[in-house]
Amino acid sequence: MIEIIPMLTAVAQAAGENNAGFAMIGAGLGAGLATVGAGIGIGRIGGSAVEGMARQPEAAGRIQTAALILAALIEGVALFAAVIAFVIQGKVTF
Repeated sequence: MIEIIPMLTAVAQAAGENNAGFAMIGAGLGAGLATVGAGIGIGRIGGSAVEGMARQPEAAGRIQTAALILAALIEGVALFAAVIAFVIQGKVTF
């Protein structure tokens, strides 16, 4: 928590001088939203898969396979979004 304060101060100063601070804030928000969105999506997949397996135990194998594939796809998209956000952050110069 203590390391965050100097970083936020630097971003606030850069935002006052030029648009680089806004890009840094946007990159941080993009990475955070991608992570939160992936967590919500994977949680919903897991909950629905468990509910589906409880309703139809004979289809548990197919449901579990589909849920794992979908979770991997969501994780891939979230990783891609976080990487793009950090690339934007790396291109900003102060």
